[in-house]
Amino acid sequence: MALWDRFKESASQMQTQLVAKKNDLKSGAFRDASMAMCALVAAADGTVDPSERQRVAQLISTNEVLQNFPADDLRRRFEENLDKLTADFDFGKVGILQEIAKAKKKPAEARAVVQIGIVIGGADGDFDKDERAVVREACYALDLPPHEFDL
Repeated sequence: MALWDRFKESASQMQTQLVAKKNDLKSGAFRDASMAMCALVAAADGTVDPSERQRVAQLISTNEVLQNFPADDLRRRFEENLDKLTADFDFGKVGILQEIAKAKKKPAEARAVVQIGIVIGGADGDFDKDERAVVREACYALDLPPHEFDL
């Protein structure tokens, strides 16, 4: 099986796992960390073009797990995080990783945040090295071993 096929299968399994845990993923920390993760993945290469911003916003609004929260609230949080990253990527990333780290108190939420990052990163058909690297950094912020997610 080709690497990409394995990745697509893994991302699909992660989405299924997320949906199964949907009722446990309703905290503000999970919401905030998820939106921070989405922004971090969208800006992983240091830039965010409008089509990428729109694609990730669309994925957020249609993700079944994130439907626990009002779509306009999620979009606002996503955009605020993107603004931090586009203003100063390195400084913004520090704040974003701190936001993500708030989910580490609940291991199921922490894992779900990483899974959302992987699902978002692979949604365009290419989970590239920059996206993998920022999700790996998020694992460290959440005290999770990256190898658990094949990172």
